Amino acid sequence: MLAASAADAGTVKGVEIDGPRVLIHFDEAVARASSFVLDGPRRIAIDIDGARPGPSLDGDGAVSAIRQGWRGSDGARVVLDLARPMVVAGGVFRDAGHTLELTLERASASRFAEASGARPLSFLHFGARPKYKISIPVPPVKRAPLPRVTGDADLPLVVIDAGHGGVDPGAINTATGLREKDVTLKIARAIRDALVESGRVRVALTRDDDRYLVLRERFGIARRLHADLFISIHCDSVGAGDASGATAYTLSEVASDKEAARLAARENKADIIAGVDLDQNPDVSSILIDLTQRETMNASAGFARLLGREAKPLMPVKANFHRMASLMVLKAPDMPSILFETGYISNPGDAAFLDSRKGRERIAESVKRAVEIHFARRLAAK
Repeated sequence: MLAASAADAGTVKGVEIDGPRVLIHFDEAVARASSFVLDGPRRIAIDIDGARPGPSLDGDGAVSAIRQGWRGSDGARVVLDLARPMVVAGGVFRDAGHTLELTLERASASRFAEASGARPLSFLHFGARPKYKISIPVPPVKRAPLPRVTGDADLPLVVIDAGHGGVDPGAINTATGLREKDVTLKIARAIRDALVESGRVRVALTRDDDRYLVLRERFGIARRLHADLFISIHCDSVGAGDASGATAYTLSEVASDKEAARLAARENKADIIAGVDLDQNPDVSSILIDLTQRETMNASAGFARLLGREAKPLMPVKANFHRMASLMVLKAPDMPSILFETGYISNPGDAAFLDSRKGRERIAESVKRAVEIHFARRLAAK
């Protein structure tokens, strides 16, 4: 009932601008749509599941033009070019799913920029009115405060994310009780200190204490700070066997192997622990992948390979160090990002290394060398 195939929805028959209202008409009923805000230039995009795009049109007032096209192979995308900053204040299906009505609201530049980093809004048409109603109180969303940035203002910014935290302990060594959230925070601090000491970059931590952050807020913090590089620190684990060594993951919608797929399934469920499952919108993945610039993904992969080269003499690494997985924490569209699995907390040797001062120093040195070379190459390429 919540999805529509290409056969279930028709063509976008027309788009009507009526003051603050945008009316999108279909020649057949539509079940689902979503909208999101884009900056540079300012646009509002609406994705309609299963629908076919119609012609592009002239705009009116705040909407200067209306463009339409395919979103992949399973739906239409309507793009509203904006003459001034506007956001979607609400939306509802009318006429038994034949019309989607969106209400636009004028926004300040800061609010528009904030909206461009927010998750998409979803609109559903359920058909018949339900015979019952279930109400669940939802606490207001509180954005995490921006962390302190250390370093000279003209230097590139690296944001280090200590994985897990708070109610989410991450992986746990069953023999010693060592928790991933504690290990990653210690490693993140060691990397920060090494990078600050180098004097080549600015550094910020997404968390510097034992707090819980949802996955989108982790890379959201980095985007709000306009980071030049995002590194999420984790420790791997296996239920059986003696797997060992570090790996680095970059974004892919298709996991590079079964182990990468297993990791993605485990890490992407982290938000459920706090009682809110934020990974249930199937549009998010396709939207963000569609927006991701090829050069950003290439830069992420290049840094992962560089980190593998610099880490190899200093710490245990897997032979296939660089892997790809569909990890939510890597889905920033405009910022090179990697997830660094520093070792296996389930392996006694790796766990001892990860929880030792010497081990943390070697990990931090590996990252520092890779970061310095990464930005030196980028500077030379300008």
